[in-house]
Parts: sequence; C-alpha cells; structure tokens
Amino acid sequence: MCYSISTKKVSKETEKQFKSKIDSCIVMPSHYHLSGFTQPLVPIISSIQPSLITAYHWGLIPDFCKTAKEAKEMQIKTLNAKSETVFTLPSFKHSIRDKRCLVLVDGFYEWRTLGKQKYPYFIQYKDTEVFAMGGLYNDWVNKDTGKTEYTFSIITTPANALMSKIHNEKLRMPFILQKGFEHHWLTANLKETEIVDMMQPLSDNLLKAYAISKLITNKNKNPDSPEVQLQFEYPELDFFDALN
Repeated sequence: MCYSISTKKVSKETEKQFKSKIDSCIVMPSHYHLSGFTQPLVPIISSIQPSLITAYHWGLIPDFCKTAKEAKEMQIKTLNAKSETVFTLPSFKHSIRDKRCLVLVDGFYEWRTLGKQKYPYFIQYKDTEVFAMGGLYNDWVNKDTGKTEYTFSIITTPANALMSKIHNEKLRMPFILQKGFEHHWLTANLKETEIVDMMQPLSDNLLKAYAISKLITNKNKNPDSPEVQLQFEYPELDFFDALN
C-alpha cells in the first residue's frame, strides 16, 4: 500500500516537467514526509484541469457520504484504491472513468518486515526527482455547509521485484506513471480496457530504494525533516541479504 510520501521537491521547476502551472491560489504542500492518515493537502493534476497543479486532501470522499462525520470516517479507508477492484467498489467506480489525477511526489516510504521487526525504506524514481502516481479524485459537497471538499486516492498495483523485497508482507506498490507518459492517464474518454492496461507495476529498474532510520515512527521527533530521508545501515539487513 502507500500511506507515506514526500513532496519536498515539488516546485516551480515541476511546472516545466508536467507542462502545467501551479495554482496561484494555493501554497504548494512541500514536505519531507506526509502521512495519509492526517488527510494532508498533496499536489495533484486533475483530468478536468490538466494544465493546473493544485492541491487536494488525501482520502477520497465519495458522493454517497451524507454527513461530515461519515466523510471523515471514509477518508481513512480510501487512502488507496486497488487497481484490481477500482471499477467495482462503490467508493471508486464512478471516479475511475473520468476523474483520474496525477499525484506529484518525489518519493514514498514503505516498511520491510523481518521476523518481528519492521525497517523503513525510502523509494524514489531513479533520477531522484518528482514523478507522478496515478490517482482518482472526487469533489464532495457537504450538504450542511455547502462547502466542497477536494479529495483523492492513490491507486496501488501488485508489487514489482524491488517492492516485493521491501513491502514483503502486502506485496503492493503505488501505481507509478513512467516519465514522459504521465498525461496519458488524464486522457478523456478512455475505455475500461485502456485504463486497466495502464495500471501496471512500474519496472523495478526505474526505481531506487534504501533503508532509512526509524525517525519516521519516533513519536518524540518530527519526521518532516531532511533527516528522515538519510540512508541508514542495519547490520542485520546486510547479513540477511548476504544469505539470499
């Protein structure tokens, strides 16, 4: 799955890469670490405005939610959308057809399990720069207040070889668009088969990953800092990998 990301490198330079302008009405969310469980604002490009980089809250609220309480509870469950069920689950089946988005990040965090221990990793595109995850969005209107909540989910796929080693319990990874082809995901009127064909694991030779310290789970420290992404050596991991 994918519940923790980095958006620190999303900047004016990103406009050139994605041929989209940053929304002048927002402050770009630029963080070393964001947890989806806090429903943070994350930079996205939506299919309805493919030339604009804006920011939506992580955790899609579907139209069938009636109250703010119901919507808040739903967001915890919709941080991710599985590629295999996205056309059938009520939370996502209406968005996948014409409300697709690019989620702009420069890396994400995942945990590797060995025995009873979990080891955090930071995973990036091979050039270490900003890349796009495929997502879904929905604009939900609170009927009590009239306020619109702009929300999204990140799609996940089965893990590639690299992510199978790291995310070795769930065997999942975010759906990542190959660079140069990102806007294909936003194309209008795609057939279901075309969308399904796109939702495949990115080749592992396009990604790089390394272990980081457990600062990311230290409740007494702020993980939104440069230190969270520093490489960290675990002798037990080196020993285990040498045996395999």
